[in-house]
Amino acid sequence: MTDRIEFWFEFASAYSYIAVEEIEAKAAKAGVAVVWRPFLLGPIFARQGWTGSPFNIYPAKGAYMWRDMERLCAQKGLAWRKPSQFPRNGLLAARVATVLAESDAIGSFVKGVYRANFVEDRDISDPKVIGDVLRGVGLAPEETLIRATGDDIKARLRERTDEALARGVFGAPSFFVRGELFWGGDRLDQAVALANS
Repeated sequence: MTDRIEFWFEFASAYSYIAVEEIEAKAAKAGVAVVWRPFLLGPIFARQGWTGSPFNIYPAKGAYMWRDMERLCAQKGLAWRKPSQFPRNGLLAARVATVLAESDAIGSFVKGVYRANFVEDRDISDPKVIGDVLRGVGLAPEETLIRATGDDIKARLRERTDEALARGVFGAPSFFVRGELFWGGDRLDQAVALANS
């Protein structure tokens, strides 16, 4: 691996679902390492004066996003189902991803959570759903879920969210390569290209 791409994602983000499905293959093809960075958008949106997702605050923007997701997923051959609740609370999933951030299972876990939300329309705030995803990637749910509720993990996720804010992250997915920010799944190819240059 010649360089790395930091992948900043929030589990409630629909566009992050597509990036999650594509990033590992694109990075591997370019010889670039992926560094997984779960964080929370809620505090960042609050700093911008928003009380929720901009896709809910601005109905026209939300309607466009749902249709755009349908088109993009069809074009890319990805399964897709509009969730019956949006956004879903991704706090537990983000804490588990923080536990797993340095493990080989991180990519599979993150994909599993996004698929639970945006393909299976399951409630990713439910420990049973997260437990099912953990089991599906060969991890012991009980042990991992207990660790995810520890004060050290809670603090680490808060620190990660503060870091995202300090570095100028304002939405997800976001990517950093050599300190440069790329925002949006449609910028993944540019980020990978810079990391490989």
